[in-house]
Amino acid sequence: MREIVHLQAGQCGNQIGAKFWEVISDEHGIDPTGSYHGDSDLQLDRINVYYNEASGGKYVPRAVLVDLEPGTMDSVRSGPFGQIFRPDNFVFDCRLRHSTPWPQDGCHLHWQQHCNPGALQAHL
Repeated sequence: MREIVHLQAGQCGNQIGAKFWEVISDEHGIDPTGSYHGDSDLQLDRINVYYNEASGGKYVPRAVLVDLEPGTMDSVRSGPFGQIFRPDNFVFDCRLRHSTPWPQDGCHLHWQQHCNPGALQAHL
Protein backbone atom coordinates (compact mmCIF):
# COMPACT_ATOMS: atom_id res chain seq x y z
CA MET A 1 0.00 0.00 0.00
CA ARG A 2 1.33 3.42 -0.88
CA GLU A 3 1.31 6.24 1.62
CA ILE A 4 1.71 9.93 0.91
CA VAL A 5 3.13 12.55 3.24
CA HIS A 6 1.71 15.87 2.15
CA LEU A 7 4.06 18.84 2.67
CA GLN A 8 2.63 22.33 2.37
CA ALA A 9 4.95 25.29 2.80
CA GLY A 10 4.51 29.06 2.91
CA GLN A 11 1.37 31.13 2.71
CA CYS A 12 0.37 29.99 -0.78
CA GLY A 13 1.21 26.34 -0.15
CA ASN A 14 -0.80 26.30 3.05
CA GLN A 15 -3.79 28.03 1.48
CA ILE A 16 -3.81 25.57 -1.42
CA GLY A 17 -3.17 22.70 0.99
CA ALA A 18 -6.09 23.68 3.22
CA LYS A 19 -8.42 23.57 0.22
CA PHE A 20 -6.87 20.28 -0.90
CA TRP A 21 -7.74 18.68 2.45
CA GLU A 22 -11.29 20.02 2.27
CA VAL A 23 -11.77 18.39 -1.14
CA ILE A 24 -10.05 15.08 -0.24
CA SER A 25 -11.99 14.90 3.03
CA ASP A 26 -15.27 15.47 1.21
CA GLU A 27 -14.43 12.80 -1.37
CA HIS A 28 -13.68 10.28 1.40
CA GLY A 29 -16.63 11.22 3.61
CA ILE A 30 -14.47 12.69 6.38
CA ASP A 31 -16.03 15.53 8.34
CA PRO A 32 -14.14 18.49 9.90
CA THR A 33 -13.63 16.53 13.15
CA GLY A 34 -11.94 13.65 11.31
CA SER A 35 -14.87 11.24 11.63
CA TYR A 36 -16.13 9.17 8.73
CA HIS A 37 -19.70 10.00 7.73
CA GLY A 38 -19.67 8.77 4.17
CA ASP A 39 -22.35 6.87 2.34
CA SER A 40 -20.25 4.29 0.48
CA ASP A 41 -17.63 1.75 1.49
CA LEU A 42 -15.67 2.86 -1.58
CA GLN A 43 -14.88 6.09 0.26
CA LEU A 44 -12.86 4.10 2.80
CA ASP A 45 -10.98 2.20 0.10
CA ARG A 46 -7.31 3.26 0.31
CA ILE A 47 -8.13 6.03 2.77
CA ASN A 48 -4.84 5.33 4.55
CA VAL A 49 -2.95 6.69 1.54
CA TYR A 50 -3.73 10.20 2.83
CA TYR A 51 -4.83 9.65 6.44
CA ASN A 52 -3.68 7.91 9.59
CA GLU A 53 -6.46 6.34 11.60
CA ALA A 54 -6.19 7.59 15.18
CA SER A 55 -7.99 6.41 18.30
CA GLY A 56 -11.74 6.61 18.25
CA GLY A 57 -11.88 6.04 14.49
CA LYS A 58 -10.71 9.57 13.73
CA TYR A 59 -8.83 10.17 10.50
CA VAL A 60 -5.86 12.55 10.63
CA PRO A 61 -4.20 13.91 7.47
CA ARG A 62 -0.67 12.69 6.91
CA ALA A 63 0.57 16.25 6.40
CA VAL A 64 3.24 18.68 7.56
CA LEU A 65 2.42 22.40 7.41
CA VAL A 66 5.40 24.78 7.33
CA ASP A 67 5.75 28.57 7.40
CA LEU A 68 8.10 31.23 8.74
CA GLU A 69 5.37 32.90 10.74
CA PRO A 70 2.35 31.61 12.64
CA GLY A 71 -0.28 33.79 10.92
CA THR A 72 -0.87 31.40 8.04
CA MET A 73 -1.05 28.48 10.45
CA ASP A 74 -3.64 30.33 12.51
CA SER A 75 -5.72 30.81 9.35
CA VAL A 76 -5.54 27.10 8.54
CA ARG A 77 -6.44 26.14 12.13
CA SER A 78 -9.45 28.46 12.14
CA GLY A 79 -10.61 27.25 8.71
CA PRO A 80 -13.34 24.66 8.07
CA PHE A 81 -11.00 21.64 8.45
CA GLY A 82 -8.41 23.24 10.74
CA GLN A 83 -9.06 20.93 13.67
CA ILE A 84 -8.42 17.79 11.62
CA PHE A 85 -4.62 18.27 11.67
CA ARG A 86 -2.31 17.10 14.44
CA PRO A 87 -0.97 20.14 16.33
CA ASP A 88 2.54 18.65 16.19
CA ASN A 89 2.47 18.84 12.40
CA PHE A 90 2.40 22.65 12.33
CA VAL A 91 5.97 23.92 11.96
CA PHE A 92 6.77 27.62 12.08
CA ASP A 93 9.67 29.80 13.20
CA CYS A 94 8.89 33.25 14.52
CA ARG A 95 12.45 33.98 15.69
CA LEU A 96 12.87 36.18 12.60
CA ARG A 97 10.06 38.44 13.78
CA HIS A 98 12.19 39.98 16.52
CA SER A 99 15.62 39.98 14.92
CA THR A 100 15.48 43.30 13.02
CA PRO A 101 13.98 46.75 13.51
CA TRP A 102 11.79 46.47 10.38
CA PRO A 103 8.06 46.16 10.99
CA GLN A 104 7.37 43.33 8.51
CA ASP A 105 7.14 39.68 9.47
CA GLY A 106 8.36 36.37 8.10
CA CYS A 107 10.07 36.23 4.73
CA HIS A 108 10.32 40.00 4.46
CA LEU A 109 12.68 40.05 7.42
CA HIS A 110 14.84 37.27 6.04
CA TRP A 111 15.07 39.05 2.69
CA GLN A 112 15.86 42.41 4.30
CA GLN A 113 18.56 40.94 6.52
CA HIS A 114 20.46 39.52 3.57
CA CYS A 115 19.75 42.03 0.84
CA ASN A 116 22.45 44.52 -0.09
CA PRO A 117 20.78 47.39 -2.00
CA GLY A 118 24.14 48.70 -3.23
CA ALA A 119 24.96 45.37 -4.83
CA LEU A 120 21.48 45.22 -6.32
CA GLN A 121 21.83 48.66 -7.93
CA ALA A 122 25.26 47.77 -9.32
CA HIS A 123 23.59 45.04 -11.38
CA LEU A 124 20.93 47.37 -12.81
